[in-house]
Amino acid sequence: MGLIIMLIVGGLVGWVAGMIMGTDIPGGKIGNIIAGLLGAWIGGQLIPGFGPEFGGVYIIPALVGTVLLIAILSIILQMMHKRR
Repeated sequence: MGLIIMLIVGGLVGWVAGMIMGTDIPGGKIGNIIAGLLGAWIGGQLIPGFGPEFGGVYIIPALVGTVLLIAILSIILQMMHKRR
């Protein structure tokens, strides 16, 4: 049950981060979940154990990490697009 909750929280964090950044995350719902989980890991490394926790995911670090991940991916995709 914990894994399902973590996937739901990851998807929600990815969706909120996409709204904050004003860009769509490639891959739709699956992309949101992956970005949210990777962002939660990144945020957990940068800001460990801060803020409210739900389903094993600290929400604030997860959101910060996911926004950073989306920003970095957007920059990389723009650079790749310019080379064409």
